[in-house]
Amino acid sequence: MPSSTKYQLILDATETLLKNRDAKSISVNDIAKTAGIGKGSIYYYFSSKNEILEALIQRNYQKVLENACTLASQSESSPFGRMAKLFQLCRTASMELNRKETTGFFESQEAALIHQKYVQYMIQNLKPVLCSIIQQGIEQGLIRFPDPAALSEIVLIILTFEMDDTIAPKTPKERQEVLNALISLLENGTFTEPGSLDFLREFY
Repeated sequence: MPSSTKYQLILDATETLLKNRDAKSISVNDIAKTAGIGKGSIYYYFSSKNEILEALIQRNYQKVLENACTLASQSESSPFGRMAKLFQLCRTASMELNRKETTGFFESQEAALIHQKYVQYMIQNLKPVLCSIIQQGIEQGLIRFPDPAALSEIVLIILTFEMDDTIAPKTPKERQEVLNALISLLENGTFTEPGSLDFLREFY
């Protein structure tokens, strides 16, 4: 994501406007005025208002990734504790995205694209972070699995979809059944001590 001052000013202005107005009512002129720059400067970086909104969402996701990387580096904490915090970050981001969609933050035609980008972001960018945590668990003898990268991807795909009521709508009972099955598979497949992954149940 570009780091120029004007680029960030545009995103900051959009975020400020969205605190009191829905996306449909905000024009490129409004964004330029709030940012204190010319309208032409906005089109130098973005081709449309929707592109600005997409970039703003990606910037918000970047904060989640930075926090996740910080968690992964805390080797003094248990791998399972760090996993719990990582998944909580994912859950918080997912809930915020759903809240914005249901309150008119996105225009309907862009919601599906943003949602797809959210899922892709979570899986692609958090995979190496979770892989690092799992690898540390393997080194400590708490987890036994030959391919931490593959395990990370599997877990993130399942949890990302389970966190998202828009992609995978389920009743609380159905969701709990899926989580119970996932926890059982993970504990048996990684020879993890029973109960170590119960924190997954706290997010649903």
